[in-house]
Amino acid sequence: MMGYESKENQGKLFYYGFHLEQRIRQDHPLRKIAKLIDFDFIYEEVKESYGMKGNVSVPPPVILKLMLLLILYNVRSERELMVTIPVRLDWMWFLGYDLDDEIPDHSVLSKARARWGVEAFKHFFERIVWQCVEAGVVDGSKLFMDSSLIQADASNDSVVNRESLKRYLNQGYRELEARLQEQPSEDLLEGAVNQTHISTTDPEASVVRQGGGKAKLCYKVHRAVDEKEEIITATEVTRGQVNEAHRLPALIEGHSLNTEKAVETVVADSKYGTVENFLHCHDHKIAAHIPDLKEQQEKSGSRAGIFNEEDFIYDAQTDTYRCPAGQRLELRRHHTQRQAVEYVCVRKVFRSCPLQDQCTRSRTGRSIKRHLRQEDLSQMRAKAGSSDSKKDLQMRQHLMERSFAQATRYGFKRARWRNLWRVQIQEYLTASIQNILILIRHVKEQRPVWANRNQKANPKRLLIRLANYFWRGFPLSYLSKPVLIYSCDL
Repeated sequence: MMGYESKENQGKLFYYGFHLEQRIRQDHPLRKIAKLIDFDFIYEEVKESYGMKGNVSVPPPVILKLMLLLILYNVRSERELMVTIPVRLDWMWFLGYDLDDEIPDHSVLSKARARWGVEAFKHFFERIVWQCVEAGVVDGSKLFMDSSLIQADASNDSVVNRESLKRYLNQGYRELEARLQEQPSEDLLEGAVNQTHISTTDPEASVVRQGGGKAKLCYKVHRAVDEKEEIITATEVTRGQVNEAHRLPALIEGHSLNTEKAVETVVADSKYGTVENFLHCHDHKIAAHIPDLKEQQEKSGSRAGIFNEEDFIYDAQTDTYRCPAGQRLELRRHHTQRQAVEYVCVRKVFRSCPLQDQCTRSRTGRSIKRHLRQEDLSQMRAKAGSSDSKKDLQMRQHLMERSFAQATRYGFKRARWRNLWRVQIQEYLTASIQNILILIRHVKEQRPVWANRNQKANPKRLLIRLANYFWRGFPLSYLSKPVLIYSCDL
């Protein structure tokens, strides 16, 4: 018989036997996160941010869980998050709410970020990394590095010229300029555009043009990923135009602090192949599987088609170079800042050389710069061109692209908030979520299953075996001693 829908639906005043715990399936990802991750540590982290009197705040673990849900489910805004919570039973269970509990206002999250600062979220990320280390999913010996641009939460129309006369008439322009000058000098590696222009919406974002696309306001995320299970062991956010090559030592240090494991091999692309990075790896006994940036530059631009520096032979006894034409290049001056010595050929000899067109396109002649630690540098560059290095570089391309591609599920390509410190919070939460999901797949929930030592846990096979023994009349003592093994229910 066909049933008909009642047109007069009236909600029940009381629900007997309803338990929110029973409404969440056992294999729900939030169940695994709640069981695996300890959120109560945040009490100790942020206790100095709260006073002893006044209104009672939302518990810090609930705030941290709210921010985690915001990133994990890529909710468009904090307002939408709070509106969606009452209709999501799994979210309410994860937050510890009941059906009739009051949902906090969306402003709680922004106030908590301002009160807690970056360090609380950084420590959360570090705790997740260490939990991955304890679970055995981090090897720590081989580290892959790369960076990716993320679009700032600001329009290109907000970019103004700081040199304009309007800045002297408006107090806001002077405040924006002061914020820019507060940045550390080592991070001010922008081009000419960022030296003269600034965004009135997000002053810490940089104007960046990637490839042949349109220039945009961006930040840059730098990541270090472990080889074993692709755990993100170190991450940081800088302004968009900061050169990623300068962040290699910081990422190595962050990896070592977070995992307490020494790095043996670093794998990165040619942008990291600078003299400073090669020497840093040499001093710390790290193999640098990084293409030489200088070699890449010599194959492009005005240097293409001319003799490389390897074609010039150095004579240690006379401290001179011998060019392919047999002419001698002598020491001219020391470059203190570059820690290098420059060698040049006599101009008269250079002008009469038959290989002049193959040597250089400069009218003043060819010069060779030799680093004060050239032997160490040559040794590192030779290892960077080995077969093992080429294999690692092929793996790096897929591994790092996979890490950033997975992050796009959580709104990685665009900043949710403005200013550098808030974007850092977003990256710490995103990287933590990626690590948590990897951790869930590898940490197995153990339950006992009786089986033979050399057999897999197959209940049907065990029952058949027991039935055969009973049917033949053999006692149970004839069975080999069962052993306790574990199977995964994830």
